[in-house]
Amino acid sequence: MATTKFSEFNIKEQKLAELCKALAHPARIAIIKFLIKKKECICSDVVKELPLSQSTVSQHLKELKNAGLIKGDIDGPRVCYCIDLEKWNEAKKIIDIFFSQKVIESNKSC
Repeated sequence: MATTKFSEFNIKEQKLAELCKALAHPARIAIIKFLIKKKECICSDVVKELPLSQSTVSQHLKELKNAGLIKGDIDGPRVCYCIDLEKWNEAKKIIDIFFSQKVIESNKSC
């Protein structure tokens, strides 16, 4: 099995990669947009909104939660999800810093 070189990159690069990976699926983007609009919801609310099964939605919610973009509070037999505002703002800052880097234009085509 191939070994990963992930740990050889600095913490900021690792975090940016984790955020981008979490956002790299259209279903996860749709889930985040839905959570922003609704403020909070349970998994079945997302299932009603998206053309995906409950198990698939649960997997996407898990990935977003692991990345720190959302949080889930247990409310009896169900979990209520919402944007983790503190982590969301940290993620926004990391992504903004990455995209605000000055790119030097060149006359050459590559």
